[in-house]
Amino acid sequence: MEAHHIRIPVSGTPTAAASARQQLADGIRTFGALLGPELLDAAELVAAELIANAVRHANGGPITAGACLSDKGLRIEVTDANPAVPQVGLSDVDEEGGRGLFLVAALADRHGFDPLPPGKRCWAEFKVSTPLSTASHLPLQRS
Repeated sequence: MEAHHIRIPVSGTPTAAASARQQLADGIRTFGALLGPELLDAAELVAAELIANAVRHANGGPITAGACLSDKGLRIEVTDANPAVPQVGLSDVDEEGGRGLFLVAALADRHGFDPLPPGKRCWAEFKVSTPLSTASHLPLQRS
């Protein structure tokens, strides 16, 4: 079964980050697989966090967000031009940010990053309970 892919360029603004998150979520919904509302919600939140981190820390370099659905599962990737290693942790209660990668770690089945010249690829993977080959003809349901 052929995998489904979507890639979206993201300019480095908060408005562009919100638009890219929505485009990525809509794209995942069009893959034609029955993923379930919980998985879709988790994937959208993870995409939002990875995109927001890239916009916040990429220092104006190019950013690309993408997703791939295959028999192996759903993978969300965000590439940026900042080579700094992302740090998972909890911030102080009074701080507004710093919890994004903790949320990614809590929601995704696997997550990590790969160094790339000149930056990195941050990714998160979700197991899909219904194999793609049997779900490919089922409509995607939006909650």
